[in-house]
Amino acid sequence: MLEQMLGRYTTLTETQKQHALREVMQEVALAGLYRGGFFEKAAFYGGTCLRIFYDLPRYSEDLDFSLLKPQADFSLQPYFDAVVAEFAALGLDVSISQKKKTASTAIESAFLKNDTQIVVLDFSGVQVKIKFEVDTRPPLGFNTEERLLIEPFSFYVKCFSLPDLYAGKMHALLFRQWKNRIKGRDWFDFEWYVRRSAALNLAHFNERAIQSGDLVEPVDEQGFLRLLKQRIGAVDFENAKLDAERFVSNPRVLDIWSRDYFMELAQRVIPPKNNRD
Repeated sequence: MLEQMLGRYTTLTETQKQHALREVMQEVALAGLYRGGFFEKAAFYGGTCLRIFYDLPRYSEDLDFSLLKPQADFSLQPYFDAVVAEFAALGLDVSISQKKKTASTAIESAFLKNDTQIVVLDFSGVQVKIKFEVDTRPPLGFNTEERLLIEPFSFYVKCFSLPDLYAGKMHALLFRQWKNRIKGRDWFDFEWYVRRSAALNLAHFNERAIQSGDLVEPVDEQGFLRLLKQRIGAVDFENAKLDAERFVSNPRVLDIWSRDYFMELAQRVIPPKNNRD
């Protein structure tokens, strides 16, 4: 089954092989969570959700989830057995450990709050790790939809709708705290949303930004565009490319990146339907 799943990928380099193996493992982990009933309480979002279900043309490292409603005493532990069993069915031994949030990473996650649960999966004999992050106190105002995955078997995963995924990405892009390196993946994803003429759920963006303390009151479309242009003006896009190029098959697609290019893209952000006259 693993060989069949890996057969979907072109793996000419060791890096491509690692990315492909991680993505296959991510899909198996989703299958285990599904069998355990996890998606009755939570939804999938973030870059890996875009990669697996919307064909985002870059690889992604972590699995990000949001509870459907806040639950302070939520625990991932009841779902561990189902995840372990799913990997065991493929002949893989996995150990699961729970981590605490730290602020020592080069790029601080905009989503990683003090009550975010973090779980890491390590595999015996395989040089790949998978990290889960679950927001147990999510900002609300998002919609979900069921998306089909057909390997390792057919099942549905509850995911954020595309406008809400877009809102989450823009929250990260505008307010993520940079340290040693800008997260160029945010800008790659923004470019992808604009290319798709995706609608942005501005109401959910505001929910996120107010909860994180980055906004005091909601912004309208023009206020959002002002924030976006200010952020673009502060970015070193050569530095952003260094981050993004590790996750794309052809780094030449990043050659066009510049401040002027992203200012042009900012003018093409599609407002949510409820803001259209």
